[in-house]
Amino acid sequence: MPQIHDTPDTVATASAGRNRATTPGEPADAARAPSDGADGGDTIPTPRADATPGADAATGQCVDTWITKEAGNRRMPFDRARLERAIDRVHAEFPALDVTDYKRSVLGFVERKEALSADDLTDHLIREAEARVDVAAPEWELFAARLYLHRLYKRASRNRFYDVEQKYGSYVGLQESLADRNIYSNDILRAYSKEELQDAARMIDPDRDRLFAYNGLYLLATRYLATDHARNVYELPQERWLTIALYLMQDERPRERRMQLVGEAYWALSNLFMTVATPTLQNAGKVGGQLSSCFIDTVDDSLQGIYDSNTDIARVSKGGGGVGAYLGYVRAAGAPIRGVPNSSGGVVPWIKQLNNTAVSVDQLGQRKGAVAVYLDIWHRDIEAFLDLRLNNGDQRLRAHDVFTSVCIPDLFMEAVERRGDWYLFCPYEVKRVKGWYLQDFYDETRGAGSFRARYEEVVADERIPRRTVKAIDLFKRIMVSQLETGNPFMFYRDEVNRKNPNRHAGMVYSSNLCTEILQNMSPTRLMQEIISGNQIVTTKQAGDFVVCNLSSINLGRAVVPQDGQGDLITDVLERLIPIQVRMLDNVIELNALPVPQATITNRKYRAIGLGTFGWHHLLALKGIHWNDPEAEGFSDALYERINFLTIQASMELAKEKGTYPAFTGSDWHTGAYFRDRGYVSPQWLDLAAQVAVNGLRNGWLLAVAPNMSTAQIAGSTASIDPIYSAFYYEEKKDYRRPVAAPGLSLETWPYYGKGAYQVDQFASVRQNARRQRHVDQSVSFNFYVPATIRASTLLELHMTAWREGLKTTYYVRSNDIDIDECEWCSS
Repeated sequence: MPQIHDTPDTVATASAGRNRATTPGEPADAARAPSDGADGGDTIPTPRADATPGADAATGQCVDTWITKEAGNRRMPFDRARLERAIDRVHAEFPALDVTDYKRSVLGFVERKEALSADDLTDHLIREAEARVDVAAPEWELFAARLYLHRLYKRASRNRFYDVEQKYGSYVGLQESLADRNIYSNDILRAYSKEELQDAARMIDPDRDRLFAYNGLYLLATRYLATDHARNVYELPQERWLTIALYLMQDERPRERRMQLVGEAYWALSNLFMTVATPTLQNAGKVGGQLSSCFIDTVDDSLQGIYDSNTDIARVSKGGGGVGAYLGYVRAAGAPIRGVPNSSGGVVPWIKQLNNTAVSVDQLGQRKGAVAVYLDIWHRDIEAFLDLRLNNGDQRLRAHDVFTSVCIPDLFMEAVERRGDWYLFCPYEVKRVKGWYLQDFYDETRGAGSFRARYEEVVADERIPRRTVKAIDLFKRIMVSQLETGNPFMFYRDEVNRKNPNRHAGMVYSSNLCTEILQNMSPTRLMQEIISGNQIVTTKQAGDFVVCNLSSINLGRAVVPQDGQGDLITDVLERLIPIQVRMLDNVIELNALPVPQATITNRKYRAIGLGTFGWHHLLALKGIHWNDPEAEGFSDALYERINFLTIQASMELAKEKGTYPAFTGSDWHTGAYFRDRGYVSPQWLDLAAQVAVNGLRNGWLLAVAPNMSTAQIAGSTASIDPIYSAFYYEEKKDYRRPVAAPGLSLETWPYYGKGAYQVDQFASVRQNARRQRHVDQSVSFNFYVPATIRASTLLELHMTAWREGLKTTYYVRSNDIDIDECEWCSS
């Protein structure tokens, strides 16, 4: 990377060298550049009050444009030649770009002004570079990133008192300085010697900052890099990666090997081969906050249980986690309470309480809380539940800030197919009469099993009140809500539980906020309260309160040829996945979870969710069209390999650190996991035998999350979704910015040509079905449909997803595109 001595941040210089160059202060528009701190420079006297307008206060010479900073208290004449040299030095890295018009536009903008702040000048340089992004010249986004990156270097160097030419200052000094300010925790300083931290600092490779495009760098800087309390820049990108690596490896033993593991974790993160979950990215090494993304609670059917769940969800939300809440045990509207008929208000009032919690308790000030509520399709309140997010009707019965999800058995989908009747029951009434809950059963095989037998038994029992509806009418209500609000999400409970590798130890009743986490669940119940002197001692039976710890492989970088030791290797997965699994496992040990029963569950199953993003990016790089059957085969082969390597890594970790406590009797232990998925090759049979002997460190392993933010930071496409468009304009408050697909070029354009609303959604389902076979949990899988889609086509999409064995589906994202553009849904 060429050294940038005269950058846009240093173009304001006085004639005869009397006033030295300085860094601009805060940006004027947060949409263009982040609010990342005050100038932090030396205090400079205010220009003389008797200086004449248009003249240099020191020399009296006439000046056309003044560059101002420090809220206008400091100014200096604009140096055109120096700005041109700064642009040329950045241009040297991208020689194919034509900067002639760029220079003309920037210089014209500056020289039309009598005065311009250094902030606005830098912002304009970045915006002008962004505006030139197109299919033929996508490198302008990297050009903009270089401008912004040097701004970060300049500000950090001034705040930390080192020469900007070094780019990075003392890492030990950064740790000590931010620990003193109560921004970093003292964990890293306690766990590592000064010599070890100095060794770690030598791992930092500033050239890896060149991997960032502007959008990703901007997001990382504004939301995740550590600043002081005045938002001044201190931490730089490579220091965030190193801090995460040091924090997650702090308890590794033996100590001699620990620094090697830190190096591996830094290698994985700094090369953007993987990303950690946003709570880990934001909180690792800092004071406060926890490291996990996803939680799932099971709400008990009692006043105490409902309010305890609300409190637990508030605590999780405060700590930055999203929550799924299963309400299938809560009695329906009109059910008796303590024997008094028609007393229950049903689930809707309690969901409205959760809605208020989601709004009131935000996630560390970053965004409002996020709660998904799940209800069974046979619950008597299901119709009111499906209307919760609609904009019409009685708003007192609406909850617009939660996300709805429906738990669906095979039997219901069969009733929809044959246009049959469906029966709605109150779970309390079923339990009162039969002594068991319907939701505690599932069909062990397709078309037969415990659930349908119990359901038919309930239907036949005339003592149990029910409401009869047409299954297809209920499904129509689902689809109407989906086209208006994107919800409800779909949870196919029989397939989920059939493929649950820990079904020996419990049931999966619902999923999380993003529908990719599937783990055993149960409610936490109050056992007793005892008064002891001035204290009240409460005893609870801890249920399985689900936690998942996420990170994702960047397919657009990790599964393309990498330059190895003089040779070309296929990818980095064999090196990457073992360190990724270890990092995730260490999150379990280091996490300070806000709910005690979550800690118990986390240690019982040690669940992780290794996922992926960049699928469409990878297809474009490989030259595979989205709708081509080759994409389905590639999905199958790639995710089988990822699964194999992940199981192998967890097994090796179990040999070193021990198995998860609930391993014995699991499908991993018995080999049923491997048999049920048809893993019969010698390689798989050998791994199954090793797992049976050595165990696994983690009870669940794979989950593909939406990961839009971290994919943007890493410069790739989100999750397994198609891109919105190969090239489009994003509307901002006061300007439009072009957005190009990652890796867009004339070569990749044909494979990006069809965006999310043009690719065949049935092909997407088939791709995901091949992928789902190798994912022990689930995948956040969206449908992209035109708002004018025929009801029959949307219904068939859902039916195909169920028939193909998908466990969950996420949003139905509808868009007002011309139906003629939708080839797959217009026939």
